[in-house]
Amino acid sequence: MLTHKKGLLALSPIAVLLGVYLGGSLIAGNFYEIPIAVSFSCAAIYSILVIRKGSLRNSIDIFSRGAANADVMYMIWIFCLAGVFATAAKSMGAIDTCVAITLKYLPGQFIPAGIFLAACFISLSIGTSVGTIAALAPVVTEIAVQTSSSTAWLIAIVVGGAFFGDNLSFISDTTIAATQTQGCRMSDKFRTNLKIVLPAAIATLCIYLFHHQTGSFQLSEEITRIEWIKILPYVLVIGLAVSGVNVLGVLLTGIISTDIIALATGSFGGMRVFSSIGEGLQSMYELIMVTLLAAGFMNCIREAGGFDYLIQIITSKIRGKRGAEFAIAGITAATNFCTANNTIAILTVGPIAKDLSSRYGIMPRKSASIMDTISCFVQGILPYGIQVLMAAGLANISPVEIIPHLYYPFLIGLMVIISIVFEKKA
Repeated sequence: MLTHKKGLLALSPIAVLLGVYLGGSLIAGNFYEIPIAVSFSCAAIYSILVIRKGSLRNSIDIFSRGAANADVMYMIWIFCLAGVFATAAKSMGAIDTCVAITLKYLPGQFIPAGIFLAACFISLSIGTSVGTIAALAPVVTEIAVQTSSSTAWLIAIVVGGAFFGDNLSFISDTTIAATQTQGCRMSDKFRTNLKIVLPAAIATLCIYLFHHQTGSFQLSEEITRIEWIKILPYVLVIGLAVSGVNVLGVLLTGIISTDIIALATGSFGGMRVFSSIGEGLQSMYELIMVTLLAAGFMNCIREAGGFDYLIQIITSKIRGKRGAEFAIAGITAATNFCTANNTIAILTVGPIAKDLSSRYGIMPRKSASIMDTISCFVQGILPYGIQVLMAAGLANISPVEIIPHLYYPFLIGLMVIISIVFEKKA
């Protein structure tokens, strides 16, 4: 059992991360003055020097094992292919075509709500928030430009809708992890989960229907000429994702189809294929660096006992069924905050949640729903989570710009609390 002093020390890299970014930004009077990679670099160096386990070389090895984790490498592959696909699609004119179709056939006041519904549908179909963001973020970024809208606001709509399916889909990793660790049927968890998140989704949709941060919807003459064949890569990406193809295969197919159409229509020449690959990879460099740094210093926190300390604190004063449900939510949120991976958080907390559920009479479907929903809430608002990082990278904005506009993730977090506080006694 960790002492209070050692526990705080184990978690201190997170304080350094927030302190450098927020403190530096406040001093500078500009929240975009300090690059996000600088804050992560400071936290990473601090974690290696301060949370020492043996020699300095051993601490570096601990950091490196976290950064070189197979899940982290898989994320980086996704980042690379998503960047290449977005760049190739933009060069070929696919994004402009999608934007033109949207603005021509969807009334301006309904565009935000339409984006949210599209993100909800796609994520529910494919079961992954990452795949949804990879498909929609480049298109929505261009919509923001053409309509003089806030890019951060529209991108936040995509991120929020992406977590609707991540939370509810039967093929989502989080759904599978939550139901398997708690021993309940997916259909039972879905019904319980829907009661929590549906009010949040409806409220979010109403916000987008009646509150607009959009400008004019005048299309340029070039964009009004719609070349329908150029939307084929997006049709393929969404169709393959819905059919269950791995996200890497989906993105690779999107890249190949984009290049073929571009060459066939004369949108760009053969050498442009290679330069677009280079530009796409380069656009992801900072995102990749932040991912590696975050994974590394989070592993230092884990090795130093930071997770164990959080669990120790949260479970120390449980009083009754509601207290146990809040403990499950709290442990899941804290673990997700430290791992920046909602599936890993659920798998880590699952056995503890199952034990608490058995001890305090919580239905397995409820504990599974709490873990899944609260993890999506935390993952949805983390500036260093893969979803927000990818969305920011594809939109070429700071992750912090997106956070204030994430209405749906914040609302589902609120709904979890309400579902616990006002739950009927058995």
